[in-house]
Amino acid sequence: MAGKGFDLNGKVALVTGGNGGIGLGMAEGLAQAGCDLVIWGGNPNKNAAAEAKLKAHGRRVLVQKVDVADEAQVEAGFAEALKVMGRIDGCFANAGVSQARAAFHELSTAEWRRVLSVNLDGAFFTLRAAARHMVERGKNGDTSGGRLVGMASTASVHGAARAQSYAASKGAMVSVIRALAVEMARYNVTANSILPGWIETEMTAAGVADPKFSGNVLPRIPARRWGQGSDFAGIAVYLMSDASSYHTGDSFVIDGAYTIF
Repeated sequence: MAGKGFDLNGKVALVTGGNGGIGLGMAEGLAQAGCDLVIWGGNPNKNAAAEAKLKAHGRRVLVQKVDVADEAQVEAGFAEALKVMGRIDGCFANAGVSQARAAFHELSTAEWRRVLSVNLDGAFFTLRAAARHMVERGKNGDTSGGRLVGMASTASVHGAARAQSYAASKGAMVSVIRALAVEMARYNVTANSILPGWIETEMTAAGVADPKFSGNVLPRIPARRWGQGSDFAGIAVYLMSDASSYHTGDSFVIDGAYTIF
């Protein structure tokens, strides 16, 4: 019975930013557990590569070019996903950008707004569309509920110099998710956030390749390695599964013990 709780056959998950990095790592884990997928990404080449990789697991996969910072694109993309897939059981608001490194007193208003438009507004548009769908299903007698997952960061719980807009967006994500957990519980919908630490992705590629930067970061990670997208497969499957049906309002730190060292 314990293993059956992680069987995702018949479920559909939407993963924004699912064409690479953490998003693709989660999507692969979900596909391997039997989940069908909707992937949102902005890069056509990455979208095509992700689609091929995920379809190799034998699941239904819909890949859409959606800019989550554009409310109209989110609404249209979600409507199309419902038309093609029939339902969305879980939504992983993972798409995000980093801040162009600058001292706070030199941070431009345009850069502040660019980061929050993707990381916070984009998550809001996406989670709202998913929540609306899940509530409507519930009101129509579907008791299966749903899963809302927001990608935050350890930057929400520790100081991150020259990354204030990024930290603001990720701290807000944690708070939004906690509020959602309370509000959506009556519809059997859980809401949780994931807080990655130092993960090797396109966003961190320059730092990983910089011997000085990497040399400063790695000694501070007790696991002594950069995290990988695949390290998020397990938590994605758990949060999507029936095994987590009573687990809500939590923040899952995936950081090799970085924040407790």
